[in-house]
Amino acid sequence: MLSVTLNHFLYVATAIFCLGIFGIIVSRNAVKVLLSIEVMLAGVNMAFIAFSRYVTPDTLEGQMITIFILTVAAAEAAVGLAILLVVYRNYRTVDMSKFNLLKW
Repeated sequence: MLSVTLNHFLYVATAIFCLGIFGIIVSRNAVKVLLSIEVMLAGVNMAFIAFSRYVTPDTLEGQMITIFILTVAAAEAAVGLAILLVVYRNYRTVDMSKFNLLKW
């Protein structure tokens, strides 16, 4: 019988996190970058829940941190999409190479 250990969850969480990093590096579309950040946060959440389940199964610390991260991610997505909406209204594109408004 195959048993799922902490390492299995950490491998999957690392793969999801790296997939998010890959999406940020490769994509020039700002919406895809926001989605990639959400994918990265999902990987982090998976790692926190796995650690909570296997290291301290009696406490809910990992779940509480995950709920906090989900809340921050929702706020980040709302602010990011609002910024993108304004940028799209002004430049008619979400291609990050076409506008340099937020760069130094």
